[in-house]
Amino acid sequence: MPKVYMVRHGRAAANFTSDLDPGLDDLGRDQAVQAASLLAVQAPLALLSSPLKRAQETAVPIAEQLKQAVTIDSRVAEVPSHGIALEDRGAWLQAVMQGQWSEQSEALQQWRDHMAQCLMACSTDTAIFSHFVAINAMVSYATQRDEVLVCRPDNGSITLFDVQPSGITLIDRGSEA
Repeated sequence: MPKVYMVRHGRAAANFTSDLDPGLDDLGRDQAVQAASLLAVQAPLALLSSPLKRAQETAVPIAEQLKQAVTIDSRVAEVPSHGIALEDRGAWLQAVMQGQWSEQSEALQQWRDHMAQCLMACSTDTAIFSHFVAINAMVSYATQRDEVLVCRPDNGSITLFDVQPSGITLIDRGSEA
C-alpha cells in the first residue's frame, strides 16, 4: 500500500483573516526544512502541493533535496471560502470547525470527497503539502468520524496514511499544536 505523508505548511507570515495567500515567515521556513529532513529518509516520494504559497514554500526544501518538481493539485488546497469577505473568514471558519461534516454545504462535502479521491489515487509513496482543515478532513474521513475538527496538526507536522483505491487508513497523526 502506498503511504501518504500529509504535511501541514510551515507557519505563515499572516493569518487566515488578513491575507488570502501568505507565504512562510522565518519560523515557517525552518519548519519546512525540518519536515524535509524527516521526509528525505522516506524517498523516493512523489510530491504534491496545494496551490497556496505557504504550502508550496513548505515543499521547496524536500523538492530541492530530491531534485524533483512538485505537482500542484487544487484538491489538497485550503478549505474553500468562496464569497466570504476576508474579515468574515475567521468567524466562518470557527463555525465550520465546530460542526459536523454532515452539516456542511455540498461544496465543502465535495471538497472533502475530492481530496480523499486524490489520496486514494496515489500509486506511490507521496508527500502532500496542505493545510490544517484539509488534514482534519482526511483524518475524519479515514477514521469515519463526522466531526470537522478531529486533530490539531502543528505547523510542519506530518500525518501518515496508508492508501489504496478502496480507502484511507490513518497510521500516525503527527505532532499537534
